[in-house]
Amino acid sequence: MDGLSTRVAIVALSVCLAAGFLLSILSCALYGNWWPLVVVFTYALAPLPNAVFGGYVSSDPLADVSSSVADFGRFLTSMLVVSGFGLPVVLAHSGIITTAAMVMSVSGGVLVYGTIVVYSTLFRSQQHDF
Repeated sequence: MDGLSTRVAIVALSVCLAAGFLLSILSCALYGNWWPLVVVFTYALAPLPNAVFGGYVSSDPLADVSSSVADFGRFLTSMLVVSGFGLPVVLAHSGIITTAAMVMSVSGGVLVYGTIVVYSTLFRSQQHDF
């Protein structure tokens, strides 16, 4: 990637991330119930297990050895991601939040998690090019 396309990608990803957080906060503010804000904490915590336990992953993709520490980090990350999508659904099903707030919260989660995934894949592939 050249410099201009990298800057455009960063700006586009930051707009998507801001829109995701805006939807999550609006799902709370518009309907007067701040329970969906708990999902924002899962956004912040979801990448941390991979960042902490990512050093235990083998650099050889053909290695048959699997690190239990790295697998535990992946498990924690997947648990947080599923909780980020499932919590608004459970809150709406139990009547604590409205369905519209659930849709806004899940949509914000899709934008935030999608931004994290695109950023990590985009710039991980750029690091290997050097």
